[in-house]
Amino acid sequence: MFEELEELFESSTIKPTFELVHIILALILFGKNPDGIGRYRLRQNLLIGSGTARSLVKKLKEKANFIDVEEENIRKGHVLTEEGVNYLRKIRKKIPLLEKAEPRILKDIIIKNENINSYFCLVKNAAGNVRSGIEQRDAAIKVGASGATCLIYNGKDLKYPPSSVPPQNIEDLKLNDSIKNYFETKLSNYNTQLQKDDVIIIGLGENAEKARLAALNSALTLTN
Repeated sequence: MFEELEELFESSTIKPTFELVHIILALILFGKNPDGIGRYRLRQNLLIGSGTARSLVKKLKEKANFIDVEEENIRKGHVLTEEGVNYLRKIRKKIPLLEKAEPRILKDIIIKNENINSYFCLVKNAAGNVRSGIEQRDAAIKVGASGATCLIYNGKDLKYPPSSVPPQNIEDLKLNDSIKNYFETKLSNYNTQLQKDDVIIIGLGENAEKARLAALNSALTLTN
């Protein structure tokens, strides 16, 4: 899905230290900040170093032509170009939502819910790419987060991945309606809804930035 971004990792000297998740999240952040976002703020949100942020911004601007600086708003930072807006639109068709979640409400499905932050991603029509959920958990841990939980919508209920519990406990796959209602309400606030084979991924981290990276990096494992 992201073949166009492969050139951003090309270098004749040192290989960039940013990952795909940083590119996608950067575009999402630029989309949420149409007046512009500076490199320092971007670095804070992506949890990357200043050199990495500089390299990422340069690649997004000069190679991909996804961002630019408007002369009248030069102090506000970079904004999405038309190409950037179009590419973000493509991303949002697959991952339309990346928002903060409430650990207190999700306490029954979050192993550690004290002093933890959570974000969730909606990934459209991705149930067929989920096995046990371990790959998504590992993707969350890779970015320094605590983990991730996958939930699959079968058209009626939200459930854990089938291979995540023993066959004799198959009834434990279904989540209670209060959790489904919580996500349906969150989605309706953004004019979207659950459809059969959609996946919700909850990312967990010691701070909001890590939780957001966890949810998104886990979601990216389902976009192949």
